Amino acid sequence: MAEGERQPPPDSLEEAPPATQNFIIPKKEIHTVPDMGKWKRSQAYADYIGFILTLNEGVKGKKLTFEYKVSEAIEKLVALLNTLDRWIDETPPVDQPSRFGNKAYRTWYAKLDEEAENLVATVVPTHLAAAVPEVAVYLKESVGNSTRIDYGTGHEAAFAAFLCCLCKIGVLRVDDQIAIVFKVFNRYLEVMRKLQKTYRMEPAGSQGVWGLDDFQFLPFIWGSSQLIDHPYLEPRHFVDEKAVNENHKDYMFLECILFITEMKTGPFAEHSNQLWNISAVPSWSKVNQGLIRMYKAEASPSDTWGLGISRLGHGQSEKHQPPQP
Repeated sequence: MAEGERQPPPDSLEEAPPATQNFIIPKKEIHTVPDMGKWKRSQAYADYIGFILTLNEGVKGKKLTFEYKVSEAIEKLVALLNTLDRWIDETPPVDQPSRFGNKAYRTWYAKLDEEAENLVATVVPTHLAAAVPEVAVYLKESVGNSTRIDYGTGHEAAFAAFLCCLCKIGVLRVDDQIAIVFKVFNRYLEVMRKLQKTYRMEPAGSQGVWGLDDFQFLPFIWGSSQLIDHPYLEPRHFVDEKAVNENHKDYMFLECILFITEMKTGPFAEHSNQLWNISAVPSWSKVNQGLIRMYKAEASPSDTWGLGISRLGHGQSEKHQPPQP
């Protein structure tokens, strides 16, 4: 599709998959600065951001304990993530001189690299088996880099792209929206945090004190949406230890703050200056809007992706674009 022909996705997903689909193994498409413009003008970018915003709207004002439908596909995705978690237990860190980047991570990753297509095949129905090699690449890219033993927001975005692909081919449906965030993505975060702690992974492409967070971005967006119009929790409360401890199990944003305080030492304003500044914003709605703008500006494909998401859903039917708010 030509750059000027980008079409907005329809408002819902069709029930039946298209008769024919073409799948292509993703490859890196972002090589130079001008390529970034191509990416942001692409249909894939519109699909990806639309997917993020749809989920953002879906979880607005809802706690993690909110009751929602859990489909068979959602259960299978959680089982996949549980397998990754179990492999961590089966692959303990090795003794080494370096404190960071435990090389046992490479053993863990090699198992995923070998089994990724088999894992994805447990989620994707047999009539869509041709999609498995393409979709599996995004799963492999979502857990960190095995050479550098690091993890960052690009890897997180690859997992979001993985979920977006499952929506585009009809595995995940409109009524899975809340479960995608609360059940699947939240479990993904738990596994990634376990990876980071177990293998002492370095932040990938971190901006240090000037970045929002070393490892994540999306849970701050969706987590701030959860807190919109909260009766008493305001942005200023997330730097209050008592408020975080009492409410982190209900809100992704506060769970992220708790993890940061567990992993870093020193005054919060020093090690997480951007978040400290955000705590002065008057409302969660403004926090949410600001984070979305920041994400669009900064969280584009880079070396941390390992591939170009501009191939996302290439050749697939327009019927299976992610729903838009």
